[in-house]
Amino acid sequence: MLTVLGGGGLLTSSLAGERGWGLTCGLVMLIGLCLGVLSKLRRKLVTVTVRGRSMEPTYHHGERVLVRRDFTPAPGQVVVVEYPGNGGVWPDPPVGHATGPSEITGRRWIIKRVAATSGDPVPRDTVPALAEAGEENVPEGQMVLLGDNPDASFDSRQMGYFPLERILGTAVRRLGH
Repeated sequence: MLTVLGGGGLLTSSLAGERGWGLTCGLVMLIGLCLGVLSKLRRKLVTVTVRGRSMEPTYHHGERVLVRRDFTPAPGQVVVVEYPGNGGVWPDPPVGHATGPSEITGRRWIIKRVAATSGDPVPRDTVPALAEAGEENVPEGQMVLLGDNPDASFDSRQMGYFPLERILGTAVRRLGH
């Protein structure tokens, strides 16, 4: 039996105790649900901080960008992609859809605009590294990525294709500094 204050006085009943227990259980379940939703959102949305001038004038050094973790970007969209290691080889396997924040933060990322995706014509005239490409169209699973500021950008102009599996996600909106 639990004693609680009622609307006009003191109410003592076993029913009041059950109702209090029900409210407590409901609150615990609501908190658990909120934590589950937040955990899923942390896997679907991440924030990145722009470093450098490669995406000026679109994004400036120090700005934060909200990124949606998807793997189907289209030409014109801005994406966050893993920076390759020495010789254009990535030392670790690609991150997956379920990769948590701790695995993402230990890697190097760059932000670039999608110029072409699988099946699009190879942009030989604007991408020197692809000027001698043997294929007419961007191969399956590959992308051409360019910085908005070519004078300050490491991108497909030097690297050639970027694998789609190395894309973290697409930029959704600027969050400010």
